Amino acid sequence: MIKRLIISYVLLVGVALAAFTVPVAFTLTAQLRGDTEESVRREATTMALLLGNGDGPSLQALARMAAAYADETPGAVEVVAAGGGAVAPLPPAARPGDRAFTAALREGRATVDWGSRWVWGPQLVVTVPARARQGSGDASERVVGAVRVRYATAALSDRLWRIWGFRAVLAVGVLAIAAAIGAVVARLLTKPLRQLNEMASRFGDGDLTARSPVTGPQETQTLARTLNQGAERLDTLVASQRIFVADASHQLRTPLTALRLSLDNIADGVDDPFVREDVEQATAEVVRMSRLVSGLLVLARAEAKVSAAEPLALRELVEERLGVWRPAADERGVTIVLAGDADDRLRVLAGPGNLDQVLDNVLSNALEVSPDGGTITVRLEAGAAAGAEETVLEVLDQGPGMSAAEQSRAFDRFWRGQGLTGRSGSGLGLAIVKQLVTDDGGSVALRDAPGGGLCVRISLRTGAEAAPRWISPRPGAPRSGG
Repeated sequence: MIKRLIISYVLLVGVALAAFTVPVAFTLTAQLRGDTEESVRREATTMALLLGNGDGPSLQALARMAAAYADETPGAVEVVAAGGGAVAPLPPAARPGDRAFTAALREGRATVDWGSRWVWGPQLVVTVPARARQGSGDASERVVGAVRVRYATAALSDRLWRIWGFRAVLAVGVLAIAAAIGAVVARLLTKPLRQLNEMASRFGDGDLTARSPVTGPQETQTLARTLNQGAERLDTLVASQRIFVADASHQLRTPLTALRLSLDNIADGVDDPFVREDVEQATAEVVRMSRLVSGLLVLARAEAKVSAAEPLALRELVEERLGVWRPAADERGVTIVLAGDADDRLRVLAGPGNLDQVLDNVLSNALEVSPDGGTITVRLEAGAAAGAEETVLEVLDQGPGMSAAEQSRAFDRFWRGQGLTGRSGSGLGLAIVKQLVTDDGGSVALRDAPGGGLCVRISLRTGAEAAPRWISPRPGAPRSGG
């Protein structure tokens, strides 16, 4: 926008300069041409009058005048008699029979030749006839000769270049000053817009405290107030939702934990196998309900928590999470393999803790559907393989996979497939994955893995390189994906 404002300002000044300067330059050029032509014609006419007198003193005066004219001006004088011959004591003409002399001698017509149709040629040639009266009592005149003045136009060309050059330099200087002033004015005009854009960028990155200064014209001030009010309301709503999630976490987990403890106490004190079986079924449902509540709380936190993305070392973080999950995989003989061309310098943009939760959910699902002795492959793709501005993280298992219809519904909340996760999962794991990845500006998709199984493809924004981040191992069991 700044560039367009500067260009518009410079174009406006340029049009104004052209409208006022170019006509003046053309007028000065025409005036210079007219004054020169009039001066040369006047000198030639004066010499023709001397030639028309025909007496000795007049011819001597003509010779002196022609010599002085050649010495003091860049011109030269040629004179011919009526028959085309020379006129003493003047030297003979170079081309006494050319068209201009013929028109003057035969037709009595004066001619002016600038040598060019546009401005002028190397010289101005003016040819005028010389007339004398027939007799003392006769008023008619006859042509007795012709005078030609050749005037070099080099000095005129220099003056012409000075006229146009001065105005061209002046125009360039004015345009340069106009561009500088336009740049300052444009930056002042667009400063409120840049502040609004900065505020919107920070807000889009998750900084809900971002506000724009209310400055500039009335329109931008109104827009800034509107955006600030909207951001304030949104920040209030998100804060209220976070408080609700925290309260719900405390209020829901406590009675479920108490209920499970009560069922465990009942099971310990009952010897009837039928009653014990009923208690175990109730305990299983309570466990399932606890997992469902935990998944709902995680999803609610993902929706409520908006945090700015930061560059994270992808390979280091993936290796740390794989290290947590490998003991659980070894119990079933499942091998977890890390592949791909991403090195330790690769950074991706993700919110704090989001990518950890995504990996835990995807690896939990992959481990549950993988057969004993199977392989889970985690592949990292960056650069030309994934695109200049994104990095791809793929998790491939060797489970039963999903049909196209199941893949289209896999990210729906509470939807559980027919695989191993359908018996114990909450149906929220992939919904949580999609929410967290989307919050970080990425995308997630499901596809068939080569050789059978499912491939979870996660695309993340590539971030700037930074110093390696040390991630401490997290104690405790891995988080269930559901």
